[in-house]
Amino acid sequence: MVSCANIIGKANPLVLPLSEKMGKSPFLFSFFLFALIVSGKHETKRTMSSRMVNGGRGKIGAIVDKSSRIGKEESLAMLMAIEDFNKINDQNFSFVIRDFKSDPNQAALAAEDLISMQQVQVLIGPQTWEAVSVVAKVGSEYQIPVLSLANDMPKWATERLDFLVQASSSQFNQMRAIAAIIGSWDWRLVNVIYEDGDFSTTNIFPYLEHALKDVGAEISEFVSLPHFDSNLFSNELKRLRRGPSRVFVVHMSFKFGLHLFQTAKEMGMMEKDYVWITTGSFTSLAHSFDVSVHSLLQGVIGVKSYFPESDPLFHNFYHRFRSRFRLEHSDEYNHEPSIFAVQAYDAVKTAAMAMSRTQGKGHDRLLEFIKLADFQGLGGKIQFKERKLPPASTFQIINVMGRSYRDLGFWSDELGFARELGENASTSLSMKDLGQVFWPGGYRETPRGWAIPTDARPLRIGVPTSPMFKQYVNVEGNQIGNNLSFNGLAIDLFEATLNNLCIPLPHEFYAYNGTYDDLVKQIYLKEFDAAVGDIAIVSTRYEHAEFTHPYSEAGLVMIVPTINNRSNRALLFTKPFTLTMWIVISVVNIYNGFVVWFIERNHSPEPEGSMFSQAGTLVCSSFTTLFSLNGNRLHSNLSRMTMVAWLFVALVITQTYTANLTSMLTIQKLEPTILNIETLRRMNAFVGCGKGSFVKGYLETVLHFPTETIKYYSTPDGLADALRNQEISATFLEVPFAKLFLARFCKEFMISGPTYKVGGFGFAFPRGSLLLPHVNQALLKVSETGKYRELEDSMIASEKCEDGEGKDGSSSLSPNSFFLLFVLSAGVSTIALTLYVCNATHNSNLQQNTIWRLMIAVMRNWGNHRRRLSPRVSEEPHTIPNNFPYASNMRSLA
Repeated sequence: MVSCANIIGKANPLVLPLSEKMGKSPFLFSFFLFALIVSGKHETKRTMSSRMVNGGRGKIGAIVDKSSRIGKEESLAMLMAIEDFNKINDQNFSFVIRDFKSDPNQAALAAEDLISMQQVQVLIGPQTWEAVSVVAKVGSEYQIPVLSLANDMPKWATERLDFLVQASSSQFNQMRAIAAIIGSWDWRLVNVIYEDGDFSTTNIFPYLEHALKDVGAEISEFVSLPHFDSNLFSNELKRLRRGPSRVFVVHMSFKFGLHLFQTAKEMGMMEKDYVWITTGSFTSLAHSFDVSVHSLLQGVIGVKSYFPESDPLFHNFYHRFRSRFRLEHSDEYNHEPSIFAVQAYDAVKTAAMAMSRTQGKGHDRLLEFIKLADFQGLGGKIQFKERKLPPASTFQIINVMGRSYRDLGFWSDELGFARELGENASTSLSMKDLGQVFWPGGYRETPRGWAIPTDARPLRIGVPTSPMFKQYVNVEGNQIGNNLSFNGLAIDLFEATLNNLCIPLPHEFYAYNGTYDDLVKQIYLKEFDAAVGDIAIVSTRYEHAEFTHPYSEAGLVMIVPTINNRSNRALLFTKPFTLTMWIVISVVNIYNGFVVWFIERNHSPEPEGSMFSQAGTLVCSSFTTLFSLNGNRLHSNLSRMTMVAWLFVALVITQTYTANLTSMLTIQKLEPTILNIETLRRMNAFVGCGKGSFVKGYLETVLHFPTETIKYYSTPDGLADALRNQEISATFLEVPFAKLFLARFCKEFMISGPTYKVGGFGFAFPRGSLLLPHVNQALLKVSETGKYRELEDSMIASEKCEDGEGKDGSSSLSPNSFFLLFVLSAGVSTIALTLYVCNATHNSNLQQNTIWRLMIAVMRNWGNHRRRLSPRVSEEPHTIPNNFPYASNMRSLA
């Protein structure tokens, strides 16, 4: 005989024996025990199995909670499944349901009754793992397959319980969907609330923790709430409200989840800045919520199981289910089937198909045929692997708003978020692309996900007291007392960053006299809530804290003394002007000289000799005319005009040339004494760095300098003196420090070699800090507005050398600097030449016309006289009257 108490006790170590559970009701326990004895349950398991095989038609048993919405849907769906199967396959299988009232002990008794009294061949259900574990133990004792409808089971369940089959898809992947939602909005800390006694949470929450780490978030607290303890509900929610996190993941059944939200509503936790995300165990019943429930859950985001509702098989089932469910449960708000009804239908169909194949082949092969199931069910493909269905990979995202809920879209393991499913659907890694979300309190603005509790103390900010450069951070006053002042670029930048946060952040600065590594470690030890200063961001410090984005330029440079370079000055006289400038000057001079010579050529002796000699004479005269100051020897106003413009341009050019050449001769050209670190290592030279800086470790491990060659200095003056006195040959500084150092000692030292990409200054916060993403955003705003550049420029301005930019030498001047002068000179010369040519052409034409007219007049005169006079030529001379038009010309010709 196998007693009920023994069966229940072996079912699960987490479930108490029935005698202990029912200790307060001995009469009830005795009644059940008596009923089992009377029923004749004295046969062995082998005898029972043989009797069931030969028992005629097959029978399927189900264990559900008929008082719940899930149980009601499952009962109807399973009944429809057996009816459909019998009708289609001409079978006569029967179906028996037992109600276990959400009590694992009742589930065990129901399983005993179905096997012993009803002689069922397969058990289906229940919904919770606690009940399944007991029923599966009973099924294994009698070698009866149990098809579990629980959402999740431990990994070891099918290994220890030989006749257990998981007929519902595992929901482990929905933890990744929840993590993807949290990562989409950059929330960093999450509270998880679950139902006490739900042992599946011990298996599902590790998936959530791992998924949250992938998106940079973590779980702040796990809160287990017991059944029907309203005081504990309130106390735990009050405690969570005092914490910083405002993101809550609820993993509860519908009944207890509804009680949780009612309590949260009363405590004002369903308002602005709060985020509530529910898992499938609650959200999958969203279709059954009435108006009062929707008003309670405004702004809640839910993840629910997905099944293909567009399938023709489901459409037929859907309409028949609604009609029958409305008749049987008219008190329910909605009559649509959920994932629970679909899974129950497919489970019964799986069992019926296996039973039909075992007829005449023996009951011991029933489990084997169940494992070989392969068909398209209402919820998808039914195909078992190691007695488990494949895990669900697609989930639906909903948002409760108004009198119902809105389908935002889907999340799948392979594609991420999508508004619709299909080959052409557009996907995204962020839920933001699914559209506007309606948040608790009626707000459309995304909650921050965190808040500063009203009873929280101001943040303790650690500040280093011994920086090398006081311009970045400086602590003044008596450090033993409280009268301290904190200033510097880092402090001003941090204050400006906090001013850009959306909420006020009370804080207090505390001086810390120690190394920077120890300062960061104090955050890990919870002595400080953050650290502000010229703190370099290096990998070793990430073990104890996280950092904001670098607010300064990152890098490490080598600084060495300089030497003067006076070599290669033979052609220095040509450097004031570029080659193009010299060519333009020559061309303009030759052109201007040609113009002056051409205008004055009538007053100059004709050049003699070959063409080469004449060209040389022309070029020489063009230059000598410029420097001989012979303006009084010019005969034409046009040549004088050209000469004036030419001399003005020449004066400006010569003065500029003289000034630039003088600058080049007086300014020293500086070069580094050491070009690279290979030279330092080869010389085994001493090098310097800031005291307490990470640079020492970098020099040893990365640049391979021996430890004994590295010296430490705490002030810029000490570092400069060491370089001057040749105590060290070079020093290594972070780029921000190098700017300050060279601004002060610009003539003595300079950067040599490459820039090593390390460091960069940032503010340190605890690992997983909720403030860090928002401080990063505010810091970026400060940088984008130019505030940081303004602070840095003002800091360097007081140290900047006035001639710091001249040490590299003046640059040569190009024709662009004298463009207008060249245009003026060439333009004036061109105008003078044009006027001269036009005037010469006009005078030549006028002279030719005058001579021609005079000849015609003379010829006409001569003909007239011959006709009037006698043939004898008069001996008296002829005179031309003064009023004759060409008299003056003739005189000039005479």
